[in-house]
Amino acid sequence: MSKPDHELPKTRSGEPRAFFGRRSGKKLHGGQQALFDATLPDLEITLNGPLDPTSLFPAADKIIVEIGYGGGEHLALEAGRHPDTGYIGCEVFTGGIGKMVQTIAAQDLRNIRLYTDDALKLLTALPDACLDEVYLLYPDPWPKTRHHKRRFVSPTTLAALARVIRPGGVFHFATDIEDYANWTLAHIVRSPAFAFAPERPGAWHEPYPGWQATRYEQKARREGRMISFYLSFSRV
Repeated sequence: MSKPDHELPKTRSGEPRAFFGRRSGKKLHGGQQALFDATLPDLEITLNGPLDPTSLFPAADKIIVEIGYGGGEHLALEAGRHPDTGYIGCEVFTGGIGKMVQTIAAQDLRNIRLYTDDALKLLTALPDACLDEVYLLYPDPWPKTRHHKRRFVSPTTLAALARVIRPGGVFHFATDIEDYANWTLAHIVRSPAFAFAPERPGAWHEPYPGWQATRYEQKARREGRMISFYLSFSRV
């Protein structure tokens, strides 16, 4: 019997499998920690059952989710550009969450809410066809073959994305790892819910309109990985 589309992948012990490796790195300094403790409770999404995102953004013209926002550069930039759009940022790494909380406070961004657990749990709590776009930018490639099961792109997550993205909406995926780009395309072509129709050959190497390089992308350039893949998949 196949797994239900919304069932979280399990470890051998039967626990839900996480798509991340760690939650924390360097400790936040005093000022960061104080701001984090004071501000995050008003921004954080806590799941106690199904979640209708319009309850978070009643007047929003669109709802967009960014999975694994890292330092939050892209999320903050887009939220500032589009104040009438509601953004949900998913990140488990406390350093990234701390930076995002600081940026939200400094720029007075009122159209962002944060989810600090595995993004698949959020997706499973959302209603059908409630999102306009989802971004997955420079996710951990989990390069070792034995770790590929931890890659976020999988039949399970694509089924969840297909359910929550409205017809005509878009799933954006960016990486500088060719193997992960090929992995994602291979999974997409098996999914009848998404279409990949680039305007011309090589268009997938061109950044998204208005793109500003994230710190992870800048790090990749410094390490000699000069080619990135900016893939967009339309929800059929």
